[in-house]
Amino acid sequence: MKEKVIHEGRNVKRIREILGIKQDALAMELGLSQQAISALEQKEALDKDMIEKVAKALKVAPDAIKSFNEEATVYNIQHNYEGSTLNHSPNYQYNHDCTFNPLEKMVELYEALLKSEREKIALLEKMLDKK
Repeated sequence: MKEKVIHEGRNVKRIREILGIKQDALAMELGLSQQAISALEQKEALDKDMIEKVAKALKVAPDAIKSFNEEATVYNIQHNYEGSTLNHSPNYQYNHDCTFNPLEKMVELYEALLKSEREKIALLEKMLDKK
C-alpha cells in the first residue's frame, strides 16, 4: 500500500483558502511578499519555524498544517457547526417542540389590542359627551 505524501505547502494553501485569507494578507502578517507565499505554497516540505509562523498567522495548530486531511476537515465542518448537536449535547438546550399554537397566540394578541382600542374609543366618547 502506497503511503500518502504530505505536501505541507499545499496544506497551507488549502487552510488559507478555507479561512478566506488572501495570499497578500498572509504575506503582510508574516512580513513576506505575496510571491514568497506563492513559492511557500509550492514546497512539499516546510521547515519547522516556518510552519509555526504560518500556523500562528492563520490561527491554527502547527499540526493542522503538518497533517491536514481534507476529508477530515469536511467531516468536522459538517458535524461541528452551531446547531449540529442540538439533540446530542446536554449543555446546549433548545426547545424546538412548541407547547402552544403560535397562531392562537397571535389571535390572543390581536384580541387584546382590539379590546384596548375599544376601551380608548369608549373613553374618548365619554369625554366628548361631557362637553
